[in-house]
Amino acid sequence: MFKVSNPYKSLKLSSILGMPDECPVCHQKFDLEPGFWYGTGYVSYALVVLFSIITFVIWVLTIGVSTEDNRVFAWLLCNAILCVILQPWFMRFSRVVYLNFFVRYSKNYDTEEGKTFDH
Repeated sequence: MFKVSNPYKSLKLSSILGMPDECPVCHQKFDLEPGFWYGTGYVSYALVVLFSIITFVIWVLTIGVSTEDNRVFAWLLCNAILCVILQPWFMRFSRVVYLNFFVRYSKNYDTEEGKTFDH
């Protein structure tokens, strides 16, 4: 789905989110309308919030949270670092999730009647 398979190969935004105009297999257009990908910001936000909740639960179960020390600030720092490191992956995954909201996957796309993609 992306031109470069590894999002960490080049940390330029154009390289991280670089996509062909259409799928090389089924010719489904990826950019369905102008501004289509703006909605991925909401999906990415939801993914990062979910990730933060999961890391907090793991932190509480393994290390714990106390009002007597600054363990919660250590979690905030670790979580922030992980979110920054994983941001290219979150951005790409949010595009995949968002596209799946609007385009139905079919393994028999080439023989199926009423195709959902434009040629």
